[in-house]
Amino acid sequence: MRYTPRYLMTDPDEVKRLIRHHPWATFVSATGNGLVASHYPVLLDEDAEDITILSHFGRPDDELHELGQHEILVVIQGPHDYVSPSWYAPGDLVPTWNHVTAHLYGVPEILTDDENYEMLGRLTDHFEQHRAGGRHLGEDEAGTRRIARGTAGLRVRVTGFDARAKLSQNKNPEVVRNVIDHLEETNPALAGEMRRVYPER
Repeated sequence: MRYTPRYLMTDPDEVKRLIRHHPWATFVSATGNGLVASHYPVLLDEDAEDITILSHFGRPDDELHELGQHEILVVIQGPHDYVSPSWYAPGDLVPTWNHVTAHLYGVPEILTDDENYEMLGRLTDHFEQHRAGGRHLGEDEAGTRRIARGTAGLRVRVTGFDARAKLSQNKNPEVVRNVIDHLEETNPALAGEMRRVYPER
C-alpha cells in the first residue's frame, strides 16, 4: 500500500479489532507456479498475545498455496467506499476512496486433524452463537469429522503487518463532518470508523 504517514495504523490492538469485525480474508501466496489467491474466514486467536489468526483451506487449496513452505500475505478489508468531491468545498474536484485495510504476513503452521476439527468447531460456534437455532459440529461429530478431512487447518502467527486507516485525515473539520453525514446514509460502517478517528464530529 502507498506509504502515507497520516494514514498508518500501527497499533496491534486496532488490527485485532479490524480482524474481529471483518473476518473474511484474502490469502495470497507466491508459489513455484506463480501467484495464488484464495478467500476464507479467519478467527482471531484471543489466547495469543501477538496477532494470530486461525483458518482452514479446502483441499487442494493447501497444496496450491504450498502452505507451510513460505510466507503468505493475508489481506483484511474493513469498511471502504468512494468519497465524492461533491461533498467538499467548491473547487475541490479530486475524489478519493476511504478505507481501513490490513496486510498481515507470516508463515502458516498446518494444524493436525484434531486441531483442525477443534478450530472448525470454534469457527462455526463463533458465527452461529448469535443466530436463532444456531448449530454445532458436535451435533454429528462423526459426520462433521468426516467432512473436516476435506480441509486443512492453519495458524498464522503474524510476524509483520502493514495497515492503513485512510479516513479523510487530510481534510478540514467541516469537510470531514460532511463526508461522515453522507456516509451515514450509504455506508454506516465506514462512517462509524471515521467517527472513531474524529469523535468530536
